[in-house]
Amino acid sequence: MSRKYLYSPWRLDYILSGKCDGCIFCCKTETGDDNKNLIVYRSKHCYVIINLYPYNNGHLMVVPYRHVANLSALPKAALNDVFTTVQLTESVLCETYQCEGMNIGINIGKAGGAGVDEHIHVHLVPRWNGDCNFMTTVGGKRVIPESFDSAYKKLKSAFDKRMAKA
Repeated sequence: MSRKYLYSPWRLDYILSGKCDGCIFCCKTETGDDNKNLIVYRSKHCYVIINLYPYNNGHLMVVPYRHVANLSALPKAALNDVFTTVQLTESVLCETYQCEGMNIGINIGKAGGAGVDEHIHVHLVPRWNGDCNFMTTVGGKRVIPESFDSAYKKLKSAFDKRMAKA
């Protein structure tokens, strides 16, 4: 069997970077450096961030500022803002990536598949007919051909343009 290599040089910066001592989502908002933290949009009660372990190009997460583990712990105003932001993010992703579909989901608790179970967040994953998500199942690999820097610039610009029109 021949060995296959997937090249993703942008990952080294993340691997070598210092890690947060607390909640990864709370730490991202404390530094004030949205570019470095890949935060592409902020609203009153939540923010949108590029997933560092994406399933596909454009995989974003909507994260409330409030550190809670489930939807029932969010005040109604924050819950409404999160889902208004999910709606905005869906539109931005469709416009920016011309995706043919999308997975939108929330994993609550370890048993529900949450990688970070103490801080609720909503995943938005653009999908295309024939995309290579089979790689995760068949080869145990994910293929993401776009760098985080490129995705950040594209998505930040799309959110900024959308909000300028509002």
